[in-house]
Amino acid sequence: MEGLNFMENETSPQMFHLLPFSTREADKPFLFLLFLLIYLTGMLVNSFIILVIWFDNHLHTPMYLFLCNLSLVDLCYTTSTSPKLLNMILTENYTISFIQCFIQLGFYWAAGSIEDLLLFTMACDRYVAICQPLHYHRVFNRNHCIQITAAIWIVGCSNSIMTTISASKIHFCPSNIIPQYLCDAKSIMKISCANTEVLFMEIYIEILLLALCPFICILLSYIRIVCVILNIKSKEGRGKAFSTCSSHLTVLILFYGTSIGVYIMPRSLHYKVMEQVLTVLYTAVTPALNPLIYCLQNKDVKTAVLRFLGGAKQTNPPAGPHSPHPRSRLPGFSSWLIRS
Repeated sequence: MEGLNFMENETSPQMFHLLPFSTREADKPFLFLLFLLIYLTGMLVNSFIILVIWFDNHLHTPMYLFLCNLSLVDLCYTTSTSPKLLNMILTENYTISFIQCFIQLGFYWAAGSIEDLLLFTMACDRYVAICQPLHYHRVFNRNHCIQITAAIWIVGCSNSIMTTISASKIHFCPSNIIPQYLCDAKSIMKISCANTEVLFMEIYIEILLLALCPFICILLSYIRIVCVILNIKSKEGRGKAFSTCSSHLTVLILFYGTSIGVYIMPRSLHYKVMEQVLTVLYTAVTPALNPLIYCLQNKDVKTAVLRFLGGAKQTNPPAGPHSPHPRSRLPGFSSWLIRS
């Protein structure tokens, strides 16, 4: 609690000044509409995917449980950053209070950590399903999936709390201008005068453990997956496996590539624009693209979407023991989670 008592730090400014992409009047309408479109797309599509997975019994499997969690964390990710950016562009008020800055940092860092772990878990799921299919139901059974999902959220939130506390203890320079459009750990370190060694080591150890190492392991596992897929005799089986894995690999490269790029980039003003572009890609664009990529590349999800839309247009018949309508009851992951 001591680290969270921000206002007791005498070297802490009352307000920070964020730097958006452009302050030119001519650019503001375009930027506002662009980021509003990205934000709304991410919110609507991720919410829709959660509903489709929840109501379609065919998707009540471990992979889609993780995908549902991915859409949920993407909602948190984009909501922690985009509304403030839109407000800055619309009102020309680029300030953020000290407490608001660290609240944003906490949610932003938690969402990023959870997404790292979810993507790694989904890669493990595909590896076991394709390379060790006989062990799949033992490795990813109901209890294991519940434990893995809970552990991911606990570890992600705990990691965020520790990083936020460490960031709150650093000493800031007289300048309160953060060279970024959001409060993240790297940008906060740029305006600190001392006492950043602990935070610096913490951030780069987290990047190594939660991003770089998992990404390398994922790439190696996909080499093995591709080799196994090429040996599948059934053309339909190869197509389905490639479809699922290609969508997942696309999401992985987009997220890990841009996020790792931001944090390994030198802390120099010369890279400010590139850093902001990469930050937008993994905090706003990638969360909006994730469900679209899965829908376009995954036949099971596309079929479920069509079933959901088709069922939504019909009128529910009277409930009865022989009612064939898929909406006559409320299916969900709860039925899968409690299934013995």
